[in-house]
Amino acid sequence: MDTPVIDTAKVEAFAMRAVGDVAAAYTGVMVSLGSKLGLYRALAGAGPLSAKEVAKRAGCAERYVREWLNAQAAAGYLGYHAVSDTYELSPEHAMVLADEDSPVYLPQAWNVPAAMWADESKALDAFRSGRGVAWGEHDARMACGVAAFYRNGYRASLVSQWLPALDGVVARLEAGIAVADVGCGHGHSTLLMAQAFPNSRFFGFDTHAASLAEARRHAAAAGAAQRVDFSAASAVSYPDHRYGLICFFDTLHDLGDPVAAARHAAETLAPGGTVLLVEPFANDRVEDNLSTVGQLFYAGSSLICCAHAISEGGTLVLGAQAGPKRLADVFRKAGFTQFRRAAETPFNLIYEVRR
Repeated sequence: MDTPVIDTAKVEAFAMRAVGDVAAAYTGVMVSLGSKLGLYRALAGAGPLSAKEVAKRAGCAERYVREWLNAQAAAGYLGYHAVSDTYELSPEHAMVLADEDSPVYLPQAWNVPAAMWADESKALDAFRSGRGVAWGEHDARMACGVAAFYRNGYRASLVSQWLPALDGVVARLEAGIAVADVGCGHGHSTLLMAQAFPNSRFFGFDTHAASLAEARRHAAAAGAAQRVDFSAASAVSYPDHRYGLICFFDTLHDLGDPVAAARHAAETLAPGGTVLLVEPFANDRVEDNLSTVGQLFYAGSSLICCAHAISEGGTLVLGAQAGPKRLADVFRKAGFTQFRRAAETPFNLIYEVRR
């Protein structure tokens, strides 16, 4: 075999790209620290500030803060004014870094890669043995990071865009129906609907006890505990309340037997009921998913989604980039006849499914 000719320019270019990815990982740690220490909040809306002023506002040590500020300026997260030796957080960047209610707020999402690193030994064993890793076996930061990553996106779109995109569902919610949120996690999606539609009754189901405890805490804080019931049940065992709406928010692809989950939904729907399926954005072909969003979801799928599905028996391991055709096939096998893309975002595909 001939020795391949190495293009040194390509080697250097790719090495610098890899270094850029390492730098991005370092920046993620800085983002998490900045959020937890209140450094972004200290900068938000304040205009240019010196390191001393930022440190004082956040109650932190100036020398550490100055180095953090320089790291953030080098990453392009903050502006640096050399003449005044001050730092500034733009309003646009503040939406991503400081405004916890913004649909693009991201700092807590860095809990996910932190948990991935903490779980590296489990991942190595899973890859070598083929065994699964259940959701509850991950570092606790995993559930928190995933819930935070999706929460504000749901808040921005679920009630205002996704539910209205489903035929007749808003009117039924306003009149009063039973709603199941399967794989509800921390309950953010359940509570958004419960607060918007007080005449309906909401049931959140999950198998992860710690997430259910968080969901109940959120419900109590929102004053919605009387209209929302969070209980432990799998996607194939939750009780039949003749649901007018059954929701799968970024969870179907995590299940070991998604066809069985869809079949159980069919069996527990009220006549004329609807399934709302929200899945990570994906096209059907791998070559059409080779993007930043695909990079994010394929990596997460490797260590989270596929791992949990395998832990549940792995009858059909969809992964986070299942794509419309495979998802439609799941529901066709479960007896559904209507499968329609109702909406989409850069991160999610939203489907209306009916029998």
